Amino acid sequence: MSAAQSSTVLVTRVDGTITPVIADHLEEGVRVAEQEQHAAYVIEMDTPGGLLQSTREIVQDFLAADVPVIVYVTPSGARAASAGAYITMSAHIAAMAPGTHIGAGTPVTGQGEEASEKVINDSVAFAVSIAEQRDRSTDFARDMVREGTSVSDTEAVRTDVVDLVAPSREALLDEVDGRPVIVGEQGAEREVVLRTADARAETHDLGFFGELRQLLASPELAFLFLSIGTLAVIYELASPGVGVGGVIGVVLLVLGFVALSVLPFNVAGLLLLILAAALFVAEVLTPGVGVFAAGGTVALVFSGILLFRGELGVDPAVLWPTAVVVGGGAVLAGRLAWRARKAPAATGHAGLLGRETVVRRVDGETGQVLLDGAWWAVRGRTAPVTQGQRVRVVEIAGLELLVDTDVGDGPHPEQED
Repeated sequence: MSAAQSSTVLVTRVDGTITPVIADHLEEGVRVAEQEQHAAYVIEMDTPGGLLQSTREIVQDFLAADVPVIVYVTPSGARAASAGAYITMSAHIAAMAPGTHIGAGTPVTGQGEEASEKVINDSVAFAVSIAEQRDRSTDFARDMVREGTSVSDTEAVRTDVVDLVAPSREALLDEVDGRPVIVGEQGAEREVVLRTADARAETHDLGFFGELRQLLASPELAFLFLSIGTLAVIYELASPGVGVGGVIGVVLLVLGFVALSVLPFNVAGLLLLILAAALFVAEVLTPGVGVFAAGGTVALVFSGILLFRGELGVDPAVLWPTAVVVGGGAVLAGRLAWRARKAPAATGHAGLLGRETVVRRVDGETGQVLLDGAWWAVRGRTAPVTQGQRVRVVEIAGLELLVDTDVGDGPHPEQED
């Protein structure tokens, strides 16, 4: 068996948005590939872009990697857009499958608007520096940021954006076999000749919890979970029951805070979220004309605006409806709580007050009635009771019920067996 046949490559699949979860995963992949001495670390990519800070971390890891990094934009129809373009250009070997494209690296805000000129200038310098270090087209690096330029796979090879087009991973590994690349940090660089022909692929996946964290790495989901979770807990406070609302609320809050642990957030936004929750609780405890709920809604809106840092932000299409729904829900919960406090008790012995029944047996001045499956001794409040008489419970004295015998004529309540 030859050295090439016995070599291995570590393979990671990146689909979707570039987030801190992906940045941590790729950093770990570089470390594993170095420690296990794989011939290369292959990232198969299809991404619309992502967070600029996470992209910078990935690029730094790739530029300093002590193992050859190969980024392969695949399958056909895939793209390395925005953040994906930076990452692809930072690899030692950049490859694309037929029918893919790369570029459109203009940074945008969390609301989808183009970033400020200052941010764009910084991104241009970042892209150009990557291109210079990897001997790729600086013109394309500049244009993809300033003009949003995007090119196909064949054009990318022709203009020195990527190194080659390959129809499959196997074809890619065969094609780059024997190519020399420079790996390692500045000052400790060394040349490595790729030995990847017929290399065995070992996968490096996110795993269940990594996939969950990546799923939750969305500002909209984080804001929804925190807002709706708060509302569910408030409803449980307003009308305590079997605890379903409280359990659901706590689960949503936990998921929301897991999302916050993944995404970069501002403390000011989190404090406003806590203030909103406190005002909603105040609306439940002291319901009035909705002043607390209105204040909580305003605080919730500003929380969504300020909660996340950098280019992240909650989509207004999610922010405003969520704030209105949670604010209205707090008002409704306050009304329910007020009504529950004003209503007569409906459980325990106090729930017997006002109930009507029929005297079954009489022994002297005391009779017996059947209520809620239990026999009770009854005594008339103003006059003795008689058998078959319809009575109404007006007071509970220990284990004896005081009843009003002046109920009036009318149909007797259904007899209990």
